Amino acid sequence: MEGFGLVVRFVIRPGHAEAFDALVAATLEGIRESEPGTLVYASHTLAEDPSLRVFYELYRNRAAFEAHEQQPHTLHFLNTRSEHVESFTVDFLSLMDGKGTTGSTS
Repeated sequence: MEGFGLVVRFVIRPGHAEAFDALVAATLEGIRESEPGTLVYASHTLAEDPSLRVFYELYRNRAAFEAHEQQPHTLHFLNTRSEHVESFTVDFLSLMDGKGTTGSTS
């Protein structure tokens, strides 16, 4: 099974949560409209720490991820996020199996 994913954890600057969330919403519009290879792109908040955002992203394959990185809405996000983010970490994932993923039987 192919599938390329990542989890990104953002620490938002004080007072920037609303602006960051608006940036994410605009980015998601572009993803929904023009990225068939992006299977899941989900932004999460953490109840215990409102300064954190966690993204889960799942792409059909590595090529779909690379195409995502070149989209205008993604480039805008990447070039703008530092205004709102203190730090972030990225963990890359390889899909083994799952419900709701391309090619899964579970």
